[in-house]
Amino acid sequence: MIVAKFGGTSVGDAEAIGRTAAIVRGRLDRQPVVVTSALAGTTNRLIELAQAAAKGDLIVALTVIEELRARHLATIDALGVGDDAELVTDTGALFDELAHLAEALSVLGDVTARSLDAVSAMGERLSAPIVAAALARIGVPAVFVDARKVMATTDDHGRAEPRADEIAVACRTHVLPLVRAGKVPVLGGYIGATAAGVTTTLGRGGSDYSASIFGAAMDAEAIEIWTDVDGMLTADPRVVPQARLIEHIRFDEAAELASFGAKVLHPSTIAPAVRKGIPVFIFNSRNAAGRGTKITFDAPRLPVRAIAGKSKTVVVRVRSPRMLAAPGTMRAIFEVFERNRTSVDVVATSEVSVSVTLDDVQHLDAVVAQLSAYGDVAVERGRGIVALVGAGLGESTVTMARALTALGDLRLHMVSLSATGINLTLIVDDAVVHEAMRRLHAAFFEEAA
Repeated sequence: MIVAKFGGTSVGDAEAIGRTAAIVRGRLDRQPVVVTSALAGTTNRLIELAQAAAKGDLIVALTVIEELRARHLATIDALGVGDDAELVTDTGALFDELAHLAEALSVLGDVTARSLDAVSAMGERLSAPIVAAALARIGVPAVFVDARKVMATTDDHGRAEPRADEIAVACRTHVLPLVRAGKVPVLGGYIGATAAGVTTTLGRGGSDYSASIFGAAMDAEAIEIWTDVDGMLTADPRVVPQARLIEHIRFDEAAELASFGAKVLHPSTIAPAVRKGIPVFIFNSRNAAGRGTKITFDAPRLPVRAIAGKSKTVVVRVRSPRMLAAPGTMRAIFEVFERNRTSVDVVATSEVSVSVTLDDVQHLDAVVAQLSAYGDVAVERGRGIVALVGAGLGESTVTMARALTALGDLRLHMVSLSATGINLTLIVDDAVVHEAMRRLHAAFFEEAA
């Protein structure tokens, strides 16, 4: 059995869904379980309408709902499943439910995390039945399964955490019997529910995470992530046109690349697969015959597997002579970030200072105020991160020296080698992130070509 996840671009319209259906039909001998995202762009529109409704712009919200209704019904017709009365009725009912939610938000004048989950989950609740119907039309014995019956989560709305044991039980109840009967279960990704049945979401990009969790729960042979690129590349091709396909990569390298800006894979996707040793494949639904990328434990160790980068990073520095040989100071500083639910990316320390980078600055003012108790705090905006990732990086001083040489005259604000030696992180000015990536890629992948 395999779990095959299809992202928004793979179900973006009737043509894309048709390609997805053909891919699934070609994998029937492997007993696929299908996980689907919302139709491309739908989740963004749902969030926009929720915010508009809460601001009192109900007409705007209802207009968006009608646009989405028309798009989904047109997709149903284009797929040739418009005669499926149950599908059409259920789709209309979901949009009616969405309109009621918008009206409620307009009255309340506020969007809570719980209400936003209820709205944004509609994308997958709509797409999964449509994909199941499209599969059935071409002879695939597909069955829609409401993911909220399977993906048991905490009530941390917006970033709900899966409950692995409960999910395993639910898979044995709702999914595996269908697989054994020769059926193809189709579930929406990204969405789940609490023990009380309240709808939740796993956060943006959570469809990948859903696929990995389901795969781990059912001991799948493999997890396939179908997207609109040929696999993981040595760099972002929009920044580095010379980027190459990575055919085989290690789990830890893939996770690092996802965390440092690689768009192909959600950062959390790898974790459940790693725990079970399940290989993950990334394929292009527009190029089903492509080789793709295979992610396993046993890929060869290379000094540099890929270059990653991300912009809009903030550096926070804390300096104080009082930190010198003062037990507990470091712990106290990082507890400030924990209390304010702010994740730290890169860390560099000395006896009298700590420097960290942040992506999420929602609680930055509170963080700075509380850090002031431990010393002088400086905030540097307009920074970016460039990272070299490779399992053998920490074993090669020559590679690190080569990286610094390649950057030439570009100013460095921080340098950090991870504890495992798998990535060398360089903090540069935001404006030169792309140039730094191009220089590094040329040094490690093009000069040797």
